[in-house]
Amino acid sequence: MGRPRPPTVAGIDPIAEEPPHARSPADGAPDPAALACAVSAQASAVLAVMRRGLRYPRADDAAAAAEHPLVASLRALRRLAFSPGAPSALPAAALRPFLDAVRSEEAGAAVTSASLAALHEVMALTGPALPGAALREVVDAVNGCRFDAVADPGAEEAVLMRILQTLLDCLRAPAAAALGDQHVCTALNTCFRVVHQSAGKGELMQRFSRHAMHELVRCVFARLPQIGSGDGADTAVKPEMGGVNENHPFGIGQMENGNGSYASDTGRSDENSADINGLVVEPYGVPCMVEIFQFLCSLLNLAEQIGLDEDMPLFALKLINSAIELGGSSIRKHPKLLSLVQDELFRNLMQFGLSMNPLILSVVCSIALNLYHHLRIELKLQLEAFFSCIILRLSQPRFGATYHQQEVAMEALVDFCRQKNFMVEMYANLDCDITCRNVFEELANLLSKSAFPINCPLSSMHILALEGLIAVIQGMADRIGNAASRPELMPVELDEYTPFWTVKCENFLDPQHWVKFVRQRKYVKRRLMIGADHFNRDPKKGLEFLQGTHLLPEKLDPQSVACFFRYTAGLDKNLVGDFLGNHDEFCVQVLHEFAQTFDFQEMNLDTALRLFLETFRLPGESQKIQRVLEAFSDRYYEQTPQAFANKDTALLLSYSIIMLNTDQHNMQVKKKMTEEDFIKNNRNINGGSDLPREMLSDLYHSICRNEIKTTPEQGMGYFEMSPSRWIDLMRKSKSTSPYIVGDSQPFLDHDMFAVMSGPTIAAIAVVFDHSEHEEVLLTCVDGFLGVAKISAFHHLEDVLDDLVVSLCKFTTLLNASLVEEPVTAFGDDLKARLATETLFTIANRYGDYIRTGWRNVLDCILRLHKLGLLPARVASDAADDSELSAETVQGKAAPSAVPTSHIPVMGTPRKSSGLMGRFSQLLSLDSEEPRSQPTEQQLAAHQRTLQTIQKCRIDSIFTESKFLQPDSLLQLARALIWAAGRPQKVASSPDDEDTAVFCLELLIAITLNNRDRIVLLWHGVYEHIANIVQSTVMPCALVEKAIFGLLRICQRLLPYKENLADELLRSLQLVLKLDARVADAYCENITQEVARLVKANAAHIKSQMGWRTVVLLLSITARHSDASEVGFEAIMFIMSEGAHLSLGNYAFCIEASRQFAESRVGLVDRSIRALDLMSDSVKCLARWSQETKETGDEADKGLETIREMWLKLLQALKKLSLDQREEVRNHALASLQRCLTATEGICLQSATWSHAFDLVIFALLDDLLEISQNHSQKDYRNIEGSLVLAMKLVTKVYLQLLPDLFGLSSFCKLWLGVLSRMEKYIKIKVRGKRSDKLQEVIPDLLKNILLVMKNKGILAKRSTIGGDSLWELTWLHANNISTNLQSEVFPSHEYDQQGNAVEV
Repeated sequence: MGRPRPPTVAGIDPIAEEPPHARSPADGAPDPAALACAVSAQASAVLAVMRRGLRYPRADDAAAAAEHPLVASLRALRRLAFSPGAPSALPAAALRPFLDAVRSEEAGAAVTSASLAALHEVMALTGPALPGAALREVVDAVNGCRFDAVADPGAEEAVLMRILQTLLDCLRAPAAAALGDQHVCTALNTCFRVVHQSAGKGELMQRFSRHAMHELVRCVFARLPQIGSGDGADTAVKPEMGGVNENHPFGIGQMENGNGSYASDTGRSDENSADINGLVVEPYGVPCMVEIFQFLCSLLNLAEQIGLDEDMPLFALKLINSAIELGGSSIRKHPKLLSLVQDELFRNLMQFGLSMNPLILSVVCSIALNLYHHLRIELKLQLEAFFSCIILRLSQPRFGATYHQQEVAMEALVDFCRQKNFMVEMYANLDCDITCRNVFEELANLLSKSAFPINCPLSSMHILALEGLIAVIQGMADRIGNAASRPELMPVELDEYTPFWTVKCENFLDPQHWVKFVRQRKYVKRRLMIGADHFNRDPKKGLEFLQGTHLLPEKLDPQSVACFFRYTAGLDKNLVGDFLGNHDEFCVQVLHEFAQTFDFQEMNLDTALRLFLETFRLPGESQKIQRVLEAFSDRYYEQTPQAFANKDTALLLSYSIIMLNTDQHNMQVKKKMTEEDFIKNNRNINGGSDLPREMLSDLYHSICRNEIKTTPEQGMGYFEMSPSRWIDLMRKSKSTSPYIVGDSQPFLDHDMFAVMSGPTIAAIAVVFDHSEHEEVLLTCVDGFLGVAKISAFHHLEDVLDDLVVSLCKFTTLLNASLVEEPVTAFGDDLKARLATETLFTIANRYGDYIRTGWRNVLDCILRLHKLGLLPARVASDAADDSELSAETVQGKAAPSAVPTSHIPVMGTPRKSSGLMGRFSQLLSLDSEEPRSQPTEQQLAAHQRTLQTIQKCRIDSIFTESKFLQPDSLLQLARALIWAAGRPQKVASSPDDEDTAVFCLELLIAITLNNRDRIVLLWHGVYEHIANIVQSTVMPCALVEKAIFGLLRICQRLLPYKENLADELLRSLQLVLKLDARVADAYCENITQEVARLVKANAAHIKSQMGWRTVVLLLSITARHSDASEVGFEAIMFIMSEGAHLSLGNYAFCIEASRQFAESRVGLVDRSIRALDLMSDSVKCLARWSQETKETGDEADKGLETIREMWLKLLQALKKLSLDQREEVRNHALASLQRCLTATEGICLQSATWSHAFDLVIFALLDDLLEISQNHSQKDYRNIEGSLVLAMKLVTKVYLQLLPDLFGLSSFCKLWLGVLSRMEKYIKIKVRGKRSDKLQEVIPDLLKNILLVMKNKGILAKRSTIGGDSLWELTWLHANNISTNLQSEVFPSHEYDQQGNAVEV
């Protein structure tokens, strides 16, 4: 039958049958009429059974039977049910007749069973209307249940099951809280008696009884969270679970009497009910829970002591686990309960945790997990002991654990690791505590080692350990998500000595305090362990090391050394024992200070001695033993003076215990000491009297059972938890530092991850390598990504590099050459695809913190490039299309359009165009060699490969490189240079060249993408390109990419990096260093690029060096047929109207123009235009002169520079005036004349003109004269006309500048130079005869000069300047030119007047 579930505590599943009756939904009360009918029916059912099975006093008297009290009460109940006033009294009254039947000794099993069934139905019907007093009465009745089992085992089991069902009904009833502590304990005690009795019954009975008790415990402890910290702490009635004694170890007393009745030996009667006595019964609470919990723990103690089978402790552990699950963190509010958990429960867990039964171990681990979850703040050292003595010990086969034990322990550890802050708390509370083990490190190492399949296939244990590792990693990654920023962790250092054992934290609740505190404490702990290592090799040097690290004072004191011995793990206990036993005064002081670090209060002597001797090895010499025991005895007596008359008693007894220990446990001792002997040996030692015999007897048996290890375990082994160690642990737990609750922020993750990162990466990699299951591989991928995230967040670059190296091994790309069809094989290899995708995900997401790992990433990229699996624009520089659009120069394509015959398509191999090209190759069937059509499997593999490469987003590594951290970007660039290899002068293989070109493309791309950080990259990029340029002697794709990449970098960066402009332009000098064959091959395109650079960035070229480089690059194209036109256009762009001419580039531009004018590669018209550029530039000189005058103090220097430039211009034109081409020569002479005469604003000085005549004009005349006389007329066509122009030039210049020249001290010399050259010119023979033109022109020119000189008063017979020499010398030369000149110039004159005019 079914019934609605009664209102019970959440999470408790009822096991009783559900009644068919429904209650009113309004108030939960049953319908009165329906209740009356139901009660009457139940009474009738019990009456029917009674008529058959009731034992009457006089069986033959039917009348008497009818008047039997049980029958009468049931009949009365039936009448009451239908009486008018029944509804109010019926719920409580309906139970009593059935309870009477249950208690009656005359009722048989059938009647008792029917009565219990009726109770169940009535309680189900009455529900909330049933008062607490009624429930207590039910419990008492069931507890005092009497029945005759007769010979029917089935009937007996039925009654027992009904008893359990009724007890459950009581605890689940709405008014169950009113039962009181005493009745709850009674119910649990009754239930346990049934459990115990059912051991000999059927399987169903056993299971039902245990499940019922389980439910009762759950009902009771589910109420604990509802009880306040002060509720129910003390009650007038102390609840009791049955007494524990040797005869009845389970506290059940004599449960089964002679007639088969079941009763408690406590002999409680109905009158003890609170209702009868009128006492107010408090709702049950903590007292009964304490009693029940203690009873459950006692079951574990008894099982251990008596050696019962494992069934009962397993049952008790399950009950305890349920109690903790439901009680939860509320347990900490109640000191008695908490004390039971801390001491008795955990002590038993330590014992049963080493059980060979995996079921028991599993439940123990579940209890520990629940305790950690709810009560870890109060269980710091208990948890340390659990992990040290149970988990770490059983998870490793070297300690003798079976496979099942290892598996259960590992599962438990993984469950712990899945708690988000578990590892953080272990690290903060234990690893950072100098008195505790490094539990975090040991657990992390255990997980890493357990994930390694060493000489065996991958098993579930390896996968389990991997899950634990990744759970820890995931926890750290989740905390990173909660962090607003990376915590700033300062390096920990000790500047001065502070007693490390006294350092305290100000506030364990504030991370700003405890984070710094635990990090400092961890630093001290590490240093202490290093010091311990030094001490183990040389005690003196070990102490000196600790002094140097400020962990011990400069002058050693006994207390500091004693605390070092006491609190430092890993010390050689033999050396410590020798030190403490030494007779040296300082060592003796250390020994006594060492003893002062122990707390022996309320501790047995043997327990204290065990704890003391576990910390070092007792020396073998009697004198040393004497000193050690004296120190121990002094401390023990100091803390327990009530135990002995004086400290000598403690010393003598301690010595006696050591002797007994040796006697009992030394195999060489044949005749063992008896108890009487031991007692006899210790007579009259307590101040002349005997010690209590019981004490000595206990000591004797304790030593006999459990040897005192005078040679304790070295190091940090996983020891078993002995009673003495447990006592010490409980004492330490009272004084240990507060438990630090893990925070959601990654305060300590950096330090933790630094410890476990290496083994973790190795473990995940090994599992990834050995596994073929997709689920496991995906788990490993999650681990890899988690490690990368943590490494990047905490800036652990080395860890991230190691991870990248590991992943690269699994991509199979590095050894793809060993596979016949690498692309197909890659598509079929899930592991390789996952590894590749993970690798590039990390590179894209966490590239900021990759350093040397970029080399491995590039190895994979290069392999994909060779296989044709990269997108076509991996090396894109993310420039705008407008910037990359082609510009035209003289109708030609922009220089960026380099002939594709030299360079493959960017980012693709030589035989394909990216992944789709590789895919189309697979599908093509028209190749030279016939091949079979690809299979569906091959097509599918290629499709998978395509999808994987698309997911990798390889191009983003380079296009998004502008967001990389500077160090990472620099390492990426270096990796590209490294991958490209060092250029060779001899031709390299096509594969090597292709790789070098591809790497250079990528290098240029990231350079352009990082123009704001070009200073960081420039040196390496320049050096690499320089190596390529200087080592290449023949045209090739690599040098072409280097040249034009360099030019492109300059084009793009000059507008943005003025401070780097000189460096960028200087780098273009590499082009000048190209081998002649290479330069010739690329000259046109180089010129186009330089021209483009000039047009776009002329305003950004500021320095003289920059202009020199650019103009030089343009000028060398003057003699190149294909490049000269573009080069000249660039020069014109610079010089036209002086748009971009400056003092810095003027000389270079003039020289470049001269070279273009001299060049015969182009038309004469270009030379003429070049001459015009030169002559027009004199306007710039004039403008600059005017501007310079206004600068003030620097004006003189500036003007001098301008005069020098003017001279250089004249010299350049002078050279062009000697050109073989008539048009060029004559135009140059005209340009020179224009530059000499248009000098109004240039501010020339007299000395400048003197230099101009000497270096330019006279030199030009002399050179022309030499050409006319010594060179063929075929080479210099119409040279005669050029000579005439030259004479006209010198005449015009002389006449125009005569006022300025007349003031020169060298005027006479200059004038004679003009005369002498006219005299020479008139004598020139052209084609064997004198030139008619010169014969005609020169006298006229000279006459004009003389007339001007005459008019200006310069030429006179008695000139005061030079006396009469100017006059005489003039006519001496003039008469050689024409004898009539003197008479024509001076037809009649008065020399004195002319002389006076000159003086004036």
